[in-house]
Amino acid sequence: MNPFSFKILHKSKRSQARVGRLITPHGVIDTPNFVAVGTNGTIKALDNRAVEEIGLQLMFCNTYHLLLQPGTPVVKQAGGLHDFINRKLPIITDSGGFQVFSLAYGSVASELKSQGTKKTEQAVLKINEEGVTFRSYRDGRKILLTPESSVQAQKDLGADIIIPFDELPPFHIADQELEKALERTHRWEKRSIEEHLKSPQGQAMYAVIHGGIDDRLRAKSCATLAEMPFDGFSIGGSLGKTKQQMVDMLKSLTPRIPQEKPTHLLGIGDLASIEQCIPLGIDTFDSSYPTRAARHGMLLSRKGHLKINKGENRTDFGSIDPECNCSTCRSFSRAYLHHLFKAREMTYMSLATLHNLSYIIDLMQRYRQAILDDQI
Repeated sequence: MNPFSFKILHKSKRSQARVGRLITPHGVIDTPNFVAVGTNGTIKALDNRAVEEIGLQLMFCNTYHLLLQPGTPVVKQAGGLHDFINRKLPIITDSGGFQVFSLAYGSVASELKSQGTKKTEQAVLKINEEGVTFRSYRDGRKILLTPESSVQAQKDLGADIIIPFDELPPFHIADQELEKALERTHRWEKRSIEEHLKSPQGQAMYAVIHGGIDDRLRAKSCATLAEMPFDGFSIGGSLGKTKQQMVDMLKSLTPRIPQEKPTHLLGIGDLASIEQCIPLGIDTFDSSYPTRAARHGMLLSRKGHLKINKGENRTDFGSIDPECNCSTCRSFSRAYLHHLFKAREMTYMSLATLHNLSYIIDLMQRYRQAILDDQI
């Protein structure tokens, strides 16, 4: 019996938005929901006990980085990622495919600005049908990552939800090359699901739909992957140069995705995008946005983003958000957080990160209630 299941509890009468429930071996995930990124098995500035206490139901960890340090065999020896990082709730891991893109083309931001990079020559040595050969940024050794080895690494990690190996081509790519990359990604995903099904281990695998902002290729990708026995679907690849391009693409794509299965939007989780994408039927979002924003002095509140470094906060003895019930807002003032930020105290990062995550967890609960009330 498959321990993973997805049930839709309510569909909005106003949009494609829905409230659902994901059942995994390590607990329930209420949808729609936000997935925080803990690249190395931890949310930066927080320990995993604190993360569980604020109710983060699903955490995203990075196969590529854990493969290099401490090594997935070490995690397996520890009993799997849940035991290794002391997390009892669900975990999702990626395939390492995103790193094919980031190593070869640089950051998303620089690539969208058409800025060149020499990273391809330095880090990615070869991309072919077998997989990707690259140099470890830690010790320079050559590593071959294939659909099969990516899946086996994720088996060692033991996450509840895993992702097939894929290639993420840049936004600036010729149409012919984009379609060529798409076809290879489909072959890699087929090999990934076949490898996964040899020993499911209670894990679910989400397909990754590609095709850039080309509606025809997105439809083709969706139809191809829907023929394979994936447990859910994630939307990856280049999502456009602007937010509007992403939304337009999703409006065309989401009705094509099998509605009985969960849909995850990879790498997107800023508040404006979540607001626009929930009505399109997206169930889960992952992003480092709220935690990164916290570390850089941007705090979330119902009255908008708060820049804690502003001088006006120096003598503001109120909380970040009077309606927030997180321990940071219950215990500390804006003035104190302003002081910690200015003094570059690490305590600020912990308090701010805890607040931003608590805020977005509460925000997703409010979205679920709004959908139940047919307000979205």
